Amino acid sequence: MKLIFKQRLFSWLDSYDIYSEAGETVYTVEGRLSWGHCLEIHDAAGRHVGTVKEEVLTFLPRFAIYLGGQQVGTIRKEFTFFRPSFTVDCCGWQIDGDFFQWDYAITDGRRRVASISKELLRWTDTYVIDVADPRDALMSLMVVLAIDAAKCSSGN
Repeated sequence: MKLIFKQRLFSWLDSYDIYSEAGETVYTVEGRLSWGHCLEIHDAAGRHVGTVKEEVLTFLPRFAIYLGGQQVGTIRKEFTFFRPSFTVDCCGWQIDGDFFQWDYAITDGRRRVASISKELLRWTDTYVIDVADPRDALMSLMVVLAIDAAKCSSGN
């Protein structure tokens, strides 16, 4: 399953549309005014399904992830020198990026969960998320939101 993640060009806060390969809207993401990034995810019918909220006053970027209204875990950036790495503590996922921070692989230790690639030469941030199991689509989207927010917070 492929998802196309596109940042909206004109918005005051972080806003994104997530499309299927067929061009249908699967999710919308709306930023909320808060300390740090707060991104609310809605399904195609407009129902709130998740939130990614940056935890402030941490040495490295860390994000609380909520499904529905309940916190299920965190996504945190690991300290590395050359290649970015993140950990999702609720499902044991490891996220490793390339040197340029354009491509990422999500693994669970034995299998690839998803591949994330940033499309270059676009007006706004655009990612392609290739998810092996559609049940992992929402959590994979939350990972991309956290990565994009972490890059934004660090000025990249």
